[in-house]
Amino acid sequence: MVEIVRGITHKPASNERLVEYFKTHQELDGHLYIGYPILFVGGESLTIDALWVSQGFGVVVFDVIEGIELEDRADFQDELYVKVSTLLSQHKALNKKRRLAVDMEVITYAPAVVDSSDKETKTAKNNKELTDLLKELQRWQHSELYGLVLSVVQSVCNLKVSIKRSNVTKDNSKGAILKQLEDTVANLDQEQEKAVIEAYQGIQRIRGLAGSGKTIVLALKAAYFHAQYPEWKIAVTFNTRSLKGQFKELIERFCITKTGELPDWQRLRIIHAWGSPNNTGIYYELCKEYAVEYLDFKSAIALQRAESSHNKSIFDVVCTKLLTEINDFNETYDAIFVDEAQDLSESFLKICFKILKEPTKRLIYAYDELQRLNEGSTLSNPNQIFDRDADDKILYKCYRNSRPLLVTAHALGFGIYRKEGLVQFFDQPQLWQDVGYTIRGGRLEANSEVRLYRTSEASPEYLEKHSEVDDILLFKSFNDRQQQTEWIVEQIKKNIKEDELLHKDIIVINPDPLTTKKEVGMIRSLLMTNGINSHIAGDFDADIFFREDSITFTGINRAKGNEVAMVYIINADYCYGHSYFGDLYQNPNLIKKRNILFTAITRSKAWVRVCGVGDRMNMLIEEYHEVKNNKFELNFKYPTGEEIERMNLIHRDLSETERQKIDQDINIYNDLVKIKERIKSGENCIEDYPKYMQVDLSLLLENEKRNLKTNPKNY
Repeated sequence: MVEIVRGITHKPASNERLVEYFKTHQELDGHLYIGYPILFVGGESLTIDALWVSQGFGVVVFDVIEGIELEDRADFQDELYVKVSTLLSQHKALNKKRRLAVDMEVITYAPAVVDSSDKETKTAKNNKELTDLLKELQRWQHSELYGLVLSVVQSVCNLKVSIKRSNVTKDNSKGAILKQLEDTVANLDQEQEKAVIEAYQGIQRIRGLAGSGKTIVLALKAAYFHAQYPEWKIAVTFNTRSLKGQFKELIERFCITKTGELPDWQRLRIIHAWGSPNNTGIYYELCKEYAVEYLDFKSAIALQRAESSHNKSIFDVVCTKLLTEINDFNETYDAIFVDEAQDLSESFLKICFKILKEPTKRLIYAYDELQRLNEGSTLSNPNQIFDRDADDKILYKCYRNSRPLLVTAHALGFGIYRKEGLVQFFDQPQLWQDVGYTIRGGRLEANSEVRLYRTSEASPEYLEKHSEVDDILLFKSFNDRQQQTEWIVEQIKKNIKEDELLHKDIIVINPDPLTTKKEVGMIRSLLMTNGINSHIAGDFDADIFFREDSITFTGINRAKGNEVAMVYIINADYCYGHSYFGDLYQNPNLIKKRNILFTAITRSKAWVRVCGVGDRMNMLIEEYHEVKNNKFELNFKYPTGEEIERMNLIHRDLSETERQKIDQDINIYNDLVKIKERIKSGENCIEDYPKYMQVDLSLLLENEKRNLKTNPKNY
């Protein structure tokens, strides 16, 4: 059976007939690529119409003819042969002495041509002729090279320039370990490559874990579209501003590798979702285009409060307003790619959909539900948002985080081992398997005890074999912030001087986005005293995250989309729960705080240090010990629908206004309790109070007497 990978084709009718041929010939094996690969050889760029890689026969390149006329194809077949063989021969293992060890053939496939005088080339004008030509193929003598040939053909491009680690002199230092990891995770896997190449006509949703390559897939897919349709207007948009540089680097690398040219940045735009007068964005440009009020962050918060729209994110509020103010949007873009959709909103996706050209409306968006940092509800099914079906692509492998890191992040994010119970939960059982978990025992249904684990297929073992688990993941509690500061500074000094890590290998994350500048000041000052430079991400340029020879300090919002070897999370006690936990509140904002912790941990591709102060940090450590004691597996009772609704309610985000109102209500209630106690003690009489209060006080006292009889232990 042949697996079909459909890329972008400019010869749809003939290529579809070729696809149908391979679908009906189940005896054939391998992969058939349509509209791929793109080759840049001899100063020219060429997209192969179709290419078949077979374990039995090697490589067959198809020169596909769409029309009814067929000219002499001999020279072009020779050109295809030379260019594809040049691609393969660059890999030493595919050569035997001075000859290519891969059997190759070039066939012209012209299903609409009735007759032809071309007798010199291998040409098939119908399926019978194609079958006859394939029967003439010789069996490939080096079929053991099939996997390597496939990887060469599939290879989209080298993802990143290798970091020169000339400072590494020890074989077993963290720097040496990191160098080996970076070399291992150098290429896209098969699922990621298919997600880049496959071209769906319409809406496509790409879901995946942190570290599964969603941002890379989106960037390269946008570059692939741009290479195939250079006249199209394409937008790549996102929430975290520091992602702009990453998108630019990946898109440039693809275009130079495949076309020999830089992208046309007038046609392919990397543009922020919100934007401002100083840094444009999709929302900002639409406000200008239609002369409607543009709301900055401060104005948006005011609108959210005025509308009491606290169940919506701030960006959702402004986008919803824009949708009500503009009836007819101009269809501007041929394709839009949206990253971090979980931190944007359905209303923004609807805006993107409206400014796309009919009939295809090519909207490709990626998200990870548990990385949602903003308040507001989760994204609905694409059909509910757009009233159209969408292609759904899931990237379940994680190539950034080791199994212990990822399972711990999920366990703490969901509150799997939290004494007080779960914090939040997937609303669809299948999502657990979609993100790479396998059932060891039980069932994914309400009230069933279930145990989940990650296989080596979903979480590659080499990501955790490089170090002991207590080095990969360390939780540490301190008596005060000063003690935390001194320990972190000593560890960073060791990372640079002994562990052979670079400054850009290390980030320090503060979970509370409102306090980052204040909270990191003491650590940065002590680092400077020790001759180590540092900076706060986005302090001078919102698009810059890393700087040369400088440790990056950041809040969680700017950390998203970035990855490093060593992550320090300070003040992690903030993520355990509210400071009044167990007394005043039912842990408001807990979902958001746990998502912050999840996102912070999953920034690391090697080591994490989770630091905090006091009792709440100690309780967080106890929670982690349960994860570790369960051998980094998730063991829990699957909640009912009602339980999921309740946890979403009591742990929801509360605005400052809502919190103040609750504080006022609590104070009123406490005053009422004091009045009741004074009446009971005889200090005051119920008649001392206004008549409208006497009725309520009487009811309160009667209820207490009644409860005392039925539940004496509670009094």
